[in-house]
Amino acid sequence: MDITQHQPSPEDFCVTRRQFLNRFGMGFGALSLAGLFGQSLGGSAQAAINLSPLAPKQPMFPGKAKRVIHIFSQGGPSHIDTWDPKPGIEKYIGKDVKEIGGIPLPTQFKFTKRGKSGVEVSEIFPKIGDHIDDIAVIRSMNTDIPAHDFATLMMNTGSGRLVKPSMGAWVLYGLGAENQNLPGFVALGGGLGGASNWRSAFLPGAYQGTLVGSVSGPADRIIENIRSQYATRNQQHRQLDLLKAMNDLRAERQAHEAGLEARIQSFELAFNMQTQAMDTFDVSKEPQNIRDMYGDSEIGRRMLVARRLMENGVRFVQVWAGGWDHHTDVKGNLIKQAASIDQPIGALLTDLKQRGMLEDTLVVWGGEFGRTPRHDKGARGEPGRDHHHRAFCAWMAGGGIKGGQAYGATDEFGYDVVENKVHVHDLHATILHQLGFDHEKLTYRYNGRDFRLTDVFGNVVDGLVS
Repeated sequence: MDITQHQPSPEDFCVTRRQFLNRFGMGFGALSLAGLFGQSLGGSAQAAINLSPLAPKQPMFPGKAKRVIHIFSQGGPSHIDTWDPKPGIEKYIGKDVKEIGGIPLPTQFKFTKRGKSGVEVSEIFPKIGDHIDDIAVIRSMNTDIPAHDFATLMMNTGSGRLVKPSMGAWVLYGLGAENQNLPGFVALGGGLGGASNWRSAFLPGAYQGTLVGSVSGPADRIIENIRSQYATRNQQHRQLDLLKAMNDLRAERQAHEAGLEARIQSFELAFNMQTQAMDTFDVSKEPQNIRDMYGDSEIGRRMLVARRLMENGVRFVQVWAGGWDHHTDVKGNLIKQAASIDQPIGALLTDLKQRGMLEDTLVVWGGEFGRTPRHDKGARGEPGRDHHHRAFCAWMAGGGIKGGQAYGATDEFGYDVVENKVHVHDLHATILHQLGFDHEKLTYRYNGRDFRLTDVFGNVVDGLVS
């Protein structure tokens, strides 16, 4: 018998890709990353990039913004205590006002006109207020339902019920990634709804967000299992080359499996990340004065890491800064929550501007809805506010946004929008417009229908863009 007939070949091992992956995890199994084909995997680096779903793409038209930082203050910040002052409520104290369904609770803080524009800013945001001339405050936001789970998904995916891709996934789908060695979409922190807020849903898995739960501690602990304990980089490279060869053989025999492709791509991205990701998340490389500017807190480090990710070609970063669900003691709780974000966000805006990055980086802040202008009937202790979807605030800065303005208006209580209503779909349409996309044409066909971030709604808010 000729023993050479029994020499192993890739075909001998190519039972299924799932079986192969179960046997050869390469130390990256804990990374839920969606990425791109690594460099030199059976070809040149450029060829690998061109094959990738995350290859850089041109927008439909020249956009003012190239990247987005979405600061999500989940919980429902009270708009009349933060960005929409209502001093007229004072005259209704102690009265039952049927228009708002109860006893009014006045604005809890002093507002002062700031900057050359004279936009009113709450005293709890002194650092952010320093940048008011770069900020467009939207006082006329509204959403559909005042429930945290629904409204959170609506803000992040454009749908509170259907399984839809996240805003970051749509941005990545449209623009691709600028850096082949880092994820194109990163979520820093997390909150209610978990991965539903950064998923890719029916878009290819390569566009889903990569969660980094905490950025405190050594860089090698921030992204665990990024380095194999069992193989050198050369051995890992050979494993990935073999994986690609086996993948190609399998693809010739069976139909494409999108989920498995995404998993393979995650391994390859993890390989590429081993050096650059460690450097990017290592804030100790920043000068001490920069670290002091952001502050020694988890939120401060998230904002600093967000800037470093933007600087290194990441397309979309979502920074979670929750804790705004104040059914009781709205004044005391707002003081604490505002203090946790004011210095870090102020530092982020300062830093981006000093580096010339604010011009093409779109910064968006907001929660999923607002709070009622009345006492929360279910509250105990100091008065608080209930959920409110009919009116709330958000703001945008940089990326071609016309700063130094308060857009839209609510009634004397802050209960209903009375001027320039902006729905969540309109906000999404405006974000995509600043990136160079017609939101009605950025679509993906799934189950026989062309889906988009804004569903069948949304209008670009022309008053916000320069």
